[in-house]
Amino acid sequence: MRILGVDPGLRYTGWGVIDGTRCLGHGVLSVPSSIQISDRLAAIYQGLMALFNEYQPSEVAIESVFVNSNGSSTMKLCMARGVAVLVPGILGIEVFEYSTTLIKKTITGHGHAQKPQVNAMVKAIISGVACQSNMDETDALAVALCHERHKTFNKFNIAC
Repeated sequence: MRILGVDPGLRYTGWGVIDGTRCLGHGVLSVPSSIQISDRLAAIYQGLMALFNEYQPSEVAIESVFVNSNGSSTMKLCMARGVAVLVPGILGIEVFEYSTTLIKKTITGHGHAQKPQVNAMVKAIISGVACQSNMDETDALAVALCHERHKTFNKFNIAC
């Protein structure tokens, strides 16, 4: 089963596709911050559609929204996240959401792990992840791995 993990952002949207613990591909959709938000969202949409066409994932995993102290940043994140949820919705592919704490706990054993710890553990768990992969990519792969570990519970609507 191919799982696409997405770490959305208006500037950088990380993505990773796994099948079990085998990495099929990973990268970042980079969007220039100099263009209008509508054009940035369109670029994310087009990039994600291309990924769906290339990898044909059967499920999508995404981090649930967290609210930080900067309301403007949260709103912008929600816009990018909306596109990341819209694309699989259009294609009829189910989307699963996981909290940041659950993702970190699943990958590192500690729900408040720092990004470098998550990055190192993803590279240790998944074969095929390049050593130079950035945090956006490994965060997306961490979301996909979290779903791989918890998908049985989701099928029975058990809260994780």
